[in-house]
Amino acid sequence: MNTYTAANPSTGDAREHFKMAVSVDCVIFGWEDETLKVLLLPSLEPEHQGCWMLPGDTVQPEETLSSAAWRVLAPHAAFSGLELEQVHAFGTVHRHPVGSLVSVAYYSLVNAAQAPFKGTLRWHSLKRLPNLLPYHKEMLDTCYRRLQHKVIDGPIGIDLLPEKFSLRTLQHLYETILDVKLDRRNFRKKFFNMDILVDLNEEEDSVPHRPARLYKFDAGKYDLRTKKTLGF
Repeated sequence: MNTYTAANPSTGDAREHFKMAVSVDCVIFGWEDETLKVLLLPSLEPEHQGCWMLPGDTVQPEETLSSAAWRVLAPHAAFSGLELEQVHAFGTVHRHPVGSLVSVAYYSLVNAAQAPFKGTLRWHSLKRLPNLLPYHKEMLDTCYRRLQHKVIDGPIGIDLLPEKFSLRTLQHLYETILDVKLDRRNFRKKFFNMDILVDLNEEEDSVPHRPARLYKFDAGKYDLRTKKTLGF
């Protein structure tokens, strides 16, 4: 029996299901100026003028989901090394004026200062978002929760912070992404126990507060520890 043409009493002819479109939407978070940001572009939908949206497009018949996501970003990205992770599928009947649409969200976290995007894409602070398409806000929130879980599951920062950084700066990165205030002593204890920091025996220079000691990541140990849960 051909499963693609067989009818099911409860759903009808299976060929009807191929009339539903699939799209990909990319949630690119960026860390810059000690602020968590997200990439957005002006809405292309006439009925949502003045709103902003995530970069995305309909998946073409010859594409995989991941190749469609890369195609969406390719015209805008002037750098390499971006990693995309598939997060969740969103399906709302008749969300699109043409018909039913399932959207698959991908996300990434980059150093915004080192990730120049071209065209109409703009970085927006996660704390000061413009008006978003309603269903894009849901995708953004879901990907943000995935990012927060990633922060708890293992260390981040090696591609986001300067080569030399203070523990104050490192803690601020975690607090901003997790949107919580962390206990200073407990935070430092967890990182020292992971043994991925190298004390440079240097201090900050020209800062308005008491200079803090500077550290860097031990790249080899960092890679080995990316699967270790921090448990914040």
